[in-house]
Amino acid sequence: MTASRLALSLAAAFAATAGIAHAEDIYVGGYGGSTETAFKQKIIPAYEKLTGNKVIYVPGNSTDTLAKLQAEKNNPQYDVALMDDGPMEQAVQFGFCGDIEAAPVYNDLYPMAKSAGNKSLNLGVIATGLFYNEEAFKKAGWAAPTSWNDLKDKKFKSKTVIPPINNGYGLQTLLMFAEMNGGGANNIDPGFQALIKDVGPNVLAWEPSPGKMTELFQNGDAVIGVWGSGRVKALADTGFPVKFVYPKEGAFALFTSVCPVAKKQPKAGAQKFVQFLYTPESQTALAETQAWGPMNSKVKLDEKVAKQVPYGPEQIAQLKTVDYKIVNVKRSEWTNRWNRTVER
Repeated sequence: MTASRLALSLAAAFAATAGIAHAEDIYVGGYGGSTETAFKQKIIPAYEKLTGNKVIYVPGNSTDTLAKLQAEKNNPQYDVALMDDGPMEQAVQFGFCGDIEAAPVYNDLYPMAKSAGNKSLNLGVIATGLFYNEEAFKKAGWAAPTSWNDLKDKKFKSKTVIPPINNGYGLQTLLMFAEMNGGGANNIDPGFQALIKDVGPNVLAWEPSPGKMTELFQNGDAVIGVWGSGRVKALADTGFPVKFVYPKEGAFALFTSVCPVAKKQPKAGAQKFVQFLYTPESQTALAETQAWGPMNSKVKLDEKVAKQVPYGPEQIAQLKTVDYKIVNVKRSEWTNRWNRTVER
């Protein structure tokens, strides 16, 4: 075969392979906001270049994604779903997630990445703790907060913001105060009592919207609250004088999770996309842009980024985890009770 004929043969073979790869459009249901931006700017282009597949990213919060999986359970649009760990466990229980195929990259993951057998994986970890306006505290002569009990301090009346129970941060706040007062997931009453009696009077807003939470801090209405380390980093990156605090009683881990969606005819590209999210390059991008602590143990973050995320086996191991097998059974009941008593 001549060189020219060989070149033509190789080009034809590549074109055929590329044509097969391009036949797969991968629909991904995931978070909006800065996460959507990070995926579209950093992760998706790299995946598309590597595989030839096209990714269609559909933004929404975790409950939106779960609701869509429920509505389309017989013929789901999504090929891959990203959600918080609680809703993801529900998705697994309802049969919405398919099996994760074995791949070498999964051998490098921390044990806590493997949360639900072979149906889903934790993609990154965020700490739920306190955050405060450093400038406002300094001006008022206040010491930096160190404890969840600081949320009870009367000087923060109408200056405190906490997400509601249908948000992971609000749920974990309830669990934390239950634990601190002798209860827990199996005895939630002490948590409700603490929020109603001691914390609630200080709360300006039980705010679910990240945009509104940011606005309340930026305009000075709120100076302290509960949020995730990733959200606080995003606000700090704008130049606002905000700082995240790991309270002395501990901080809860909030995991972002991913699964290939169960379908009658699953796409190979969906498995490849899930695998791609665990490469050191993708994990580093998510740490740098979202402050998601990496689940791949081989990731090496630079010092500045490492200080802003839950990072390394020792720090990650110190985070508290939620037993969603108990919580998801009770969550509807707790939500109704919260709406009647906490946000009345």
